[in-house]
This record gives sequence, structure tokens and C-alpha cells, in this order.
Amino acid sequence: MANIIIFAILAAVIVCSALFSVFTKSIMRSVTALLFVLFAIAGMYFLLDYTFLGTAQLSIYAGGMTMMYIFAIQLISKRRLQGLKEKLHLKRMALAGLLALTGCVTIIVAQLKTALFDKFTTVADAEVPMTQIGETLMGSEKYQYVLPFEFISLFLLACIIGGLVVSRNQKEDK
Repeated sequence: MANIIIFAILAAVIVCSALFSVFTKSIMRSVTALLFVLFAIAGMYFLLDYTFLGTAQLSIYAGGMTMMYIFAIQLISKRRLQGLKEKLHLKRMALAGLLALTGCVTIIVAQLKTALFDKFTTVADAEVPMTQIGETLMGSEKYQYVLPFEFISLFLLACIIGGLVVSRNQKEDK
């Protein structure tokens, strides 16, 4: 019963924070609401006893990516943000709704296809040992992930250096 109550609280936090993130006019409030969404998703992982995913969610997304967003927002000059107003365009809203509907239909079809596939196949329910997960994440062979992690870290470093160069050029222009 306690798990259901915690799940309901986390789900409410996710939905409310996501809506606040989308509908607020302040970009810093939007990022803060996104941070609450990411924390609540990590809470869901911990509730399901997926401690590795919960920890990764906290360290990578809630910590790292949110700081990257705030860093990028702070690089933009205040003059650009002060005069920025969004106008609602019916065509854009219709396109966004169509894309959201397409995504929902794709997810539903994939779930139904998986359920039908699982119904006709027999797979033994076996847990994946933590050593295998670690070897997969830190291995450098085929279907292992240390090289993509390294490329992503180099890409993020290049983005930070590029942001600093842009920021420095804007200060020199003034």
C-alpha cells in the first residue's frame, strides 16, 4: 500500500512539474521544474528497486544535464531574453499535436506487438547479473558502451568550449 501512495505522489509531481515546465514564461523556472521531473523519475526507479538506473538518472540527467541547461541559459545575454515573447501559431500547435499522436500510436503498436510476440515465445525469466551490466557499460567491444560515453563526453566538452568562445566574443563586441 505504501508503494502505491509513493507512486501516486511521484506521478503527481512528474505531471505537475512537467506541465509547469511547459506553460511557464520564465526559462529558469522551466528548467527548475524540469529538475523536479527528473528527480521524481529517479524516485520511480528507486521505488522499483532499479538502483543503478536511479543513480544514473540523478547523476547524469538531474545533475549534469540540468547544469548544462542552466549554463547555456546564462550564456545568452539578458537583452535577448527580455524581449523574447512566444506567439501561439495554430499550424505549429497542429503539427505538434500530430507528432504527439504519431508517437503515442507508435508506442501502443510496439507494446501490442511485443505482447503478442511474448505470448507465442517462451523465454526463461532470468535476472541479468550486475557483473554483466558492468562489463557491457564499460567494455569497448561490439555492443558495449564505453566508446559512446567517451564520444559524448568529448562532444559536451566541445559544447562548453564553444559556449565560452561565443560568450567571450560577445563581451569583446561590447
